Amino acid sequence: MLTVALAGSSTGTVTSNPAGINCGSTCTASFASGTKVQLTPTPGTGAFFAGWKGACTGRNACTILMTRNATVIASFNVSHTVNVINHIIFMAQENRSLDQYFGELRQYWLDNGFADESFDGLPQFNPTSGLPPLYGPPPTNLGCDPNYPPPAQCKFDSASPAVTSYPLITECLETPNPSWNAAHQEWNLHDPVSGKPLLNGYVFASAQKGRNANFFDTDGIRAMGYYDDSSLNYYYYMASQFATSDRWFSPVMTRTSPNREYLVSGTSQGYVYPVGTNSNDKNLLTATPIFEELQNAGISWKIYVDTDYSSCSTDPTPQCLLTLSYLANFEWGATIPTDYPNNIATITEYLSDVQNGTLPQVALIEPASAASLDEHPSDTDQYTVNIQAGANFVSTLINPLMASSSWKDSVFILTYDEAGGFYDHVPAQKAVAPDSFLSPVDLNPGDVCTKTTGPTCDFTYTGFRIPLIVVSPYAQKHFVDHTVADYTAILKLIETRFNLAPLTAREAAQPDMTEFFDFNFPPWLTPPSPPVQSQSGACYLNSLP
Repeated sequence: MLTVALAGSSTGTVTSNPAGINCGSTCTASFASGTKVQLTPTPGTGAFFAGWKGACTGRNACTILMTRNATVIASFNVSHTVNVINHIIFMAQENRSLDQYFGELRQYWLDNGFADESFDGLPQFNPTSGLPPLYGPPPTNLGCDPNYPPPAQCKFDSASPAVTSYPLITECLETPNPSWNAAHQEWNLHDPVSGKPLLNGYVFASAQKGRNANFFDTDGIRAMGYYDDSSLNYYYYMASQFATSDRWFSPVMTRTSPNREYLVSGTSQGYVYPVGTNSNDKNLLTATPIFEELQNAGISWKIYVDTDYSSCSTDPTPQCLLTLSYLANFEWGATIPTDYPNNIATITEYLSDVQNGTLPQVALIEPASAASLDEHPSDTDQYTVNIQAGANFVSTLINPLMASSSWKDSVFILTYDEAGGFYDHVPAQKAVAPDSFLSPVDLNPGDVCTKTTGPTCDFTYTGFRIPLIVVSPYAQKHFVDHTVADYTAILKLIETRFNLAPLTAREAAQPDMTEFFDFNFPPWLTPPSPPVQSQSGACYLNSLP
């Protein structure tokens, strides 16, 4: 005799094979001795199956060999949703592509006992069998002919030697070129306004930048370099334990400032240069930032900035702190110091809020650029940025959260504002235009798209791929998402959690990121113990990287 009873806070049914059990409360059936009975639970609407007790345990399939009477209890509980998250913290570091930072991830998994997952990193690190994508030769990118030294422009020559993807041996690099023009050259060097991504201009654009800026690397080879876990041991560990993506993009093919405007409002309102740097348009953005929407809805929020080595280190007033936030590019942002002075604060206050359990419902952490901890490649020798120092800084923000009382209902999202001109083998993706700005408003004469137009001239493409780590007790273990998204999906997550209207058509079309989480069975209520970020790597700019 087999008896099945139902328990829990919600409803469901259990059926058997062979037939006999079919109940929504308690039922009993007789089966001949030696019969294998398979029980299948089906949750009711808004419910989930929480597990078996009695003759079966756990949450996996229940098969009972009938040799004596048996009783099984099936529990169905009310399904949890994104509403279990009460603190969404997001942060974008600077200018790194997915291939440059996480291209070696599958090799790291193999070396460190993680199960293999499908992850589209650099092809030379993929297995030769198993889950696609599989092993491929290291990618190459056509170079620039060194017979054209400065001050002449770097001239593309198809006969120039191709630069092959290679491991970087310095944690400090001269910057490639992330600008509007360079990003379009990287997309397709000879036809940057086309809809055909050849991804053949990375070395060329990087060489142009190097020669114009009198860098050491004037041949652009730095654009093809990559890091591995020996440099970024903390990030590799966190991306492997928690959730990441291999189809995560910046919102637009240009530099930092416009992308960060998308990060907080879903649009740059046609800007592809920083606001105020181009004579064509110097107005602040009138778009609604997510924080204005949160304020109007009564949702608590804060913006945290790092004041080290900035003018605000001795003047931590809200007026000064705003200058360290990209919210200063918005008309509404100008109201923060007077109307919401307690909503812009220092990193010290973030750590205090973490410790005291006083985190807001939504928080943005701005990059620590003045302290050279934003991971942005170096523009000059006076601004030498070590990626290991930047990764260590990020660890000092995440680790205290994992050890705090707020961990149980928080998510920390780490990403990068744009790929920075570093090579990635996956092209930018088609996207929804955010608003009525269908072409840039601030191009200079001669810029890409001023003489001819094409698909990449409007705002219907993302930027290039960037790294992502989603850290939360609810983040799926060792999970890789393959859904195409740009990071305005963070806004969609916030809107979904707090029942807010979309700001623009761009983020309205994004996935809401709930696929990264398991709300019913949080995998990381007890967080892992990450390694201390190494800071022993070499740091130099005056030699080949």
